[in-house]
Amino acid sequence: MRVFLTGGSGYIGQATIAELVGQGHTVEALARSVRAEEAVVAVGATAVRGGLADLEVLREAAARAEAVIHLAQASSGEEDLAAAAAMQDGVGGGTYVHTGGTWVYGDTDGVQDETAAWNPPGAVAWRKAVEDAVLARTADGGRPVIVQPGLIYGGDNRLIDAFFVQPGTEKGAISYIGDGGNRWALVHIDDLAPLYVAALSAEAGSVYVGVGGVNPTAKEVAEACARAAGLDGKTTSITLEQASAEMGPIADAFALDQQFTPAKAQRELGWQPSHTEPLSVFAQD
Repeated sequence: MRVFLTGGSGYIGQATIAELVGQGHTVEALARSVRAEEAVVAVGATAVRGGLADLEVLREAAARAEAVIHLAQASSGEEDLAAAAAMQDGVGGGTYVHTGGTWVYGDTDGVQDETAAWNPPGAVAWRKAVEDAVLARTADGGRPVIVQPGLIYGGDNRLIDAFFVQPGTEKGAISYIGDGGNRWALVHIDDLAPLYVAALSAEAGSVYVGVGGVNPTAKEVAEACARAAGLDGKTTSITLEQASAEMGPIADAFALDQQFTPAKAQRELGWQPSHTEPLSVFAQD
């Protein structure tokens, strides 16, 4: 299958390109810089120069493809929606896989799935309008699919590393918010990439949470990261107010208490997360 992909030079993108190529697909990937072009080519894609604001580039690249996977992080909901519309116009009846995230559901009361009510923190509240518009294309013959990853770990651990490990290493202890008892719905990068590929065969209008099904507490993750960072497991509690001052609006998302099951993707796509001991992975990173 010919696949066009955005965000290919990023954390999720490089893993997904490698998975696509490994399964025999041909990939074109958006690249807004020479460095990004080199990154996508290195993992097996052909680069398409441009950014998310280059709507005609997106439309034309999508028109050459049989499916699209949109992984790039937009600067706003308006930019994300415009880019999604251009690519859906281009790919027509081909599958369009859009990236959301589990944070949109807010706190969960126990283990939930894709039917949970939305209660997003401010940082991701804009996603509702975008995802509704993406899914609405089903009525016009489109094949939209949404993948909502949990908090990703493994490899670079981007968000966790940037907001917790790096600052914690400088301070001598890894932080967690409040009592750290809130649970994080995690997914390993090496499991998430195959989910995106599997989603290419999903029914139009499908939504899948991308989680590993293991939901440790934020404090447990902090302790594992502190051991890996050579801090002898040292952690420290900070208030949500402190976290907001240090991290900005994303602190509200890190404070969420979330548990999700991957059962729908397992049942409908045959996807099977293989990383079921995240704390051991954090301890090694």
